Amino acid sequence: MDKQAEIAEKSERLTRMLAAEGLGGVVLVAQPNFAWLTAGGNNGIDTSREQGACALVVGADGRRYALASRIELARMLEEELAGTDFEPVEYGWEEEKASPTFIADLATKVIGSGVALGSDLPLGPNVKSIDGLVSRCRYQLTPPESERFRQLGRDAGEVLGAVARSLTPGLTETEIARRVSDSLTARGMRSVVTLVAADERIAKYRHPIPTDKAWERVVMLVTCARRKGLVASLSRIVCAGEISGDLRRRTDASARVNAKLLAATRPGAAGSELYRVAADAYAEEGFPGEERLHHQGGAAGYRTRDWVAHPANTETVQINQAFAWNPTVTGSKAEETCIASAEGVEVITTTPNWPQIHVRVGGREYLSPDVLVL
Repeated sequence: MDKQAEIAEKSERLTRMLAAEGLGGVVLVAQPNFAWLTAGGNNGIDTSREQGACALVVGADGRRYALASRIELARMLEEELAGTDFEPVEYGWEEEKASPTFIADLATKVIGSGVALGSDLPLGPNVKSIDGLVSRCRYQLTPPESERFRQLGRDAGEVLGAVARSLTPGLTETEIARRVSDSLTARGMRSVVTLVAADERIAKYRHPIPTDKAWERVVMLVTCARRKGLVASLSRIVCAGEISGDLRRRTDASARVNAKLLAATRPGAAGSELYRVAADAYAEEGFPGEERLHHQGGAAGYRTRDWVAHPANTETVQINQAFAWNPTVTGSKAEETCIASAEGVEVITTTPNWPQIHVRVGGREYLSPDVLVL
């Protein structure tokens, strides 16, 4: 499948969705959706905003358009949309600034007046917000996407492992975060989430933004690495010297919860069922209620999580859908990204020569990252 064939398949998913919803077209302006439909393109200029600098419009008839200001359109066509057949529509940047509904109005003009439109971000009162429906079109990875994701996972696993092995006690969390970010950038990735926790901060905070605290005994590194729109999430823990009995117990428990989640991630499984798997596993490990202290992860892809497992979640696992689970027993954690299939999950973020915890569930062995002793 070449790039144009991948875009055609994804456009077909959108047109089927439009037919089911009685809509004449959809406008995609969010950066994750632009990357998805263009097979890895990037419409992000100001990454503090979810809305990108180029909108894609897909009509119910399958025609595709790219809407961008004269500031952006030439580069979009030459670099981000090269080899595609999106019909370009250019407008003046001052026109967009003059009207909050400009993109919606222009999309309506392109598709045809009187046609109902949907969009992934709010564009005005006359456009239906259908981000959830668009997201479901993304869930099943195409074969080229799966390969891009596998390579991203391999590279991210290698980078985080190399950074972890380079650490020495006394480094600050911010310095460790800088090393993670720089090393990922050198391999064409960007860390959209970077967390570092030294010593007691691992147990104190589930989302430890890096500080100037220096680590002494134990440090945890977390990244959500993005390339061509896809995001792979993984965590690693490093210990200077012998692992304490308490850290050993909590890490082993996290690994066993992770293994049960991986085993349960099969096509058709509901998010609520997967939440219950985690809750029951924590209780069996002697840590009841840990699932209430942090979400367990869930479906992944072009966002860090498309949905997370929770008691009321009715989303179901799809074939060739990506997942990132992050079970945490206070003070430790296991996190990898995987791709689900009828045969079981394939973990894609492993780190070469990293110590692993082996857990057997239902006749299959599942691996989770152990603590690396320096």
